[in-house]
Amino acid sequence: MKLYHGTFTPDIKQPDLSKCRQKTDFGKGFYTTKSFEQASKWAILRKNRLRAEKAYIVEYEIDDATLSSEEYKIKHFNGATHEWLEFVFNNRKGTVTEMYDMVMGPVANDSLYATLLLYEQGVLSVDATITQLKTYTLFDQLSFHTSKAIKTLRFVKTINVTDE
Repeated sequence: MKLYHGTFTPDIKQPDLSKCRQKTDFGKGFYTTKSFEQASKWAILRKNRLRAEKAYIVEYEIDDATLSSEEYKIKHFNGATHEWLEFVFNNRKGTVTEMYDMVMGPVANDSLYATLLLYEQGVLSVDATITQLKTYTLFDQLSFHTSKAIKTLRFVKTINVTDE
C-alpha cells in the first residue's frame, strides 16, 4: 500500500517520533494518508503556517499484511463514530487512555475543528456531533506511534508540491 506524508521537510526516510507533535487526533505519532490530495493540502498548509520555503509529499510503502498482523497493536476506526470522537477528543486534550503501534481512521482536520470545539464546549451532543461530522468529506489517516511500527514504512521518494 502507498502512503503519503505532507511536510515542509524533504526526504524523511526514517521518521523520528521525538519530532512529532503532541495532542493530535490519534496521539503523538507520525501521520500518513492513502490520499495524495490530502497529503498535498497538508504540506502546503504547514508550509504556509510555518513560512517554510517549500512543501513536499514523502511517499512510503507498507505491506498490506502488516495492517492485520497480530504482531502490532492496531486500532481501526470505520468512520466518524462515537468511539472515534472520544478517542480524538481525549488525544487532543492529552488524556491518552491507551497506546497503539498504529491507528487508522478519519482525519479530524481544520474544517472539522469548529464542530469538535462545539462538542468540547457541550453545545453539541455526541449524536449531533457525529451527524454534523458525517456531512464532511473525511479523508483517512494512518498514524505510527512506536519505533516498531515506524520500521514497517519503506521510503519511496519525495515529491515537491506547489500552491498552484
